[in-house]
Amino acid sequence: MRFLIIFLLAGVSTIAATVNTVNLGTANAFAVLGGSGVTNTGSSVVFGNLGVSAGGAISGFPPGIVKGTTSAGDAVAAQAQNDLTTAYNSAKGQSCGSTISGQNLGGLTLTSGVYCFGSSAFLNGTLTLDAQGDPNAFFLFLIGNSLTTANLSSVVFKNGGYGENVFWQVGSTATLGSNTNFAGTILAFDNINLNAGATIQCGRAFSQHGGVTMDTNDVSIDAGVCEGVALPEPGTGTMLSLGVILGIIGFKRKLKKNSVPADPLGDKFRENLVGEKNTA
Repeated sequence: MRFLIIFLLAGVSTIAATVNTVNLGTANAFAVLGGSGVTNTGSSVVFGNLGVSAGGAISGFPPGIVKGTTSAGDAVAAQAQNDLTTAYNSAKGQSCGSTISGQNLGGLTLTSGVYCFGSSAFLNGTLTLDAQGDPNAFFLFLIGNSLTTANLSSVVFKNGGYGENVFWQVGSTATLGSNTNFAGTILAFDNINLNAGATIQCGRAFSQHGGVTMDTNDVSIDAGVCEGVALPEPGTGTMLSLGVILGIIGFKRKLKKNSVPADPLGDKFRENLVGEKNTA
């Protein structure tokens, strides 16, 4: 029995050691971090800190809203940029699990792993990330050149998973098309362009040397938000609806069983009538 326990513990240690990660350091508290600047148009909302370094230009807030602190060219932003550089290099140095250069990410279902693109990556449609029930499922995309998404594209999750464990290391620029529903942290070497209505759920927009351009976007580091866009398993919606219907039927039956037939006169009213007759 003792040897079995030791074997199981050793197995757990081995599994834990194989889990990949990207440590963001102090940059973890930022939702948007630019190198040369951050520019916003419209009613964008940044759920997390907003910063820029080594540049100091941040414009468009307001009308944009920051649900955190703003650091422009100060020591806090500088440290976050240093940690971003470390995270970028750490991600870039990881070994490829699969090379999918030239493929459209739209329509693919990918499990946990490290995916590499020799040049640029393109998403047109829906990319499904299947965590297979693993709360630590890790997805890393190593992109040699640019990342681009078409309008109305999306990244969704299946069998658990959330954007906190998704990273996109981009060798040049990243552009999200209008109304793209994206997930994960973008670690871009150069500019990041978020077109009108694009959102990043449970993720970040980080540029090392370029700027971040926003236009009526939501960028959130809140994990709970990203878990809310998980893709349900087949039949889940049907079973949930059936459960709600059966619950309502059962509740109505219980009310009917426990209810007392209505008395049109009422006990108090009958007592008053009896009292009036006795007096007469």
